[in-house]
Amino acid sequence: MAKYFTHFSCLLDVGTPENAARALELYNRMMEENDAEDTPSDAFLLSIQPEHSGTQLWIRDDVTGDPQAVIDFVLRCAEEFGLAGRWGFQWANTCSRPRVNAFGGGAHVLDLSRRKTVTWTATNPWLDSTLSTKRSKRGAR
Repeated sequence: MAKYFTHFSCLLDVGTPENAARALELYNRMMEENDAEDTPSDAFLLSIQPEHSGTQLWIRDDVTGDPQAVIDFVLRCAEEFGLAGRWGFQWANTCSRPRVNAFGGGAHVLDLSRRKTVTWTATNPWLDSTLSTKRSKRGAR
């Protein structure tokens, strides 16, 4: 049986080492909320990166992760710490065995000041749409 995975690894700068410590508390509360769900997500792992002055959080998957959980966490941090500017990350969808449509990925960009998505993309819908458009154009000839 094939196993499906979502992989990512990114940094979020929360400004100060104190904010980083508080972000770990936010993360722990979020994981408790996640674990209480009927079907918990795979979420993500989080640690403070001391080589980056202790202000950057390393967000990554364990075996597989949930990009939406990352987005929710980053938006919580943006609200809690008054983060501004744009932030984004990308992910890869993989599979333990060759399967049609099992590989892909995406990216998401947030405006931290406005706490909103700027843009996002996922390769599977993009590919389907692009191929459909080419078929439609060929059929119109």
